[in-house]
Amino acid sequence: MSQTTPPTNGLTYADAGVDIDAGNELVNRIKPLVKATSRPGADSDIGGFGGLFDLKGAGFTDPVLVAANDGVGTKLKIAIETGQHRTVGIDLVAMCVNDLIVQGAEPLFFLDYFATGALDVTTATDVVAGIADGCKMAGAALIGGETAEMPGMYVEGDYDLAGFSVGAVERGEILPRKDVAEGDVLLGLASSGVHSNGYSMVRKIIELAGLTWSDAAPFAEGKTLGQALMEPTKIYVKPLLAALKATSGIKALAHITGGGLPENLPRVLPENSSARIDLDKIAFPPVFSWLAETGGVAESEMLRTFNCGVGMVVVVAAEEAEAVSNALTEAGETVTQIGRIEAAGAKPVLFDGTLGLA
Repeated sequence: MSQTTPPTNGLTYADAGVDIDAGNELVNRIKPLVKATSRPGADSDIGGFGGLFDLKGAGFTDPVLVAANDGVGTKLKIAIETGQHRTVGIDLVAMCVNDLIVQGAEPLFFLDYFATGALDVTTATDVVAGIADGCKMAGAALIGGETAEMPGMYVEGDYDLAGFSVGAVERGEILPRKDVAEGDVLLGLASSGVHSNGYSMVRKIIELAGLTWSDAAPFAEGKTLGQALMEPTKIYVKPLLAALKATSGIKALAHITGGGLPENLPRVLPENSSARIDLDKIAFPPVFSWLAETGGVAESEMLRTFNCGVGMVVVVAAEEAEAVSNALTEAGETVTQIGRIEAAGAKPVLFDGTLGLA
């Protein structure tokens, strides 16, 4: 009976496609980026088996924890194809922390998951640098994460991202409040662009139009399509925290992500109410006009796919609308009164006017 001779050539993990040394180099590069996100309650260095956070040190008395996780979606394909990796880190943070603030929660810390076939240290460092940028914008500490190198799972150059964030809110300050009622005012906070939803349609429109990411963007002077469409998701945390602290009229917040206004507003409204929105009041950014015209996309489809210029909706008591609007404006937001809450109608969200599509 024949026997197989054991190999004697010293197979290594690197031979299997996993570079431990590259992983160690990445950790060394990102340590100062992580350190720059430190905040009260988070003082530990990365490298341990878990990240630590001290709620008492962060100043909370009777906190309720709020958790959120998300990704960036197919916007990553544009980042990979254009080599613009830093801003998707901001997107990753934004998609999580904007979901925390809508419940009144202050983001405390963030963890990321970066998965790839073969680790490119420069690319991964750019991504984590963007995550650190986003954490600083949100006031959250980057306390850990995971880099997974998985040969055979991804084609060369591809990677995927996921983010996880935890926030806290004092027990009596959780949003939405139970007193959302007919007559409350809806304030829209301007988006910075497409944010991180609808990019499968964006990419399809670019493909059907026969364009490339390096072509000039007709809606953004001096930028390529790749540069313009990689504008990161706006992080609304600090302005909203400031407005919540300075005023008492904010009853609910809605982060306008996938599903747009029709799908996201009902998530924070009582069952016996509808939101009536005047589309004529919304400043429709040029990027959406161009996408609608180039792709032949109907208004109803635009509204259920994109944020259409409104990244966050604030539900506020009518008598406090001016004070809340002023507080948000002072914090740097572009604020527009876009509608009101009324008695339940045919649909949870009712639209008047038009987006002004060509």
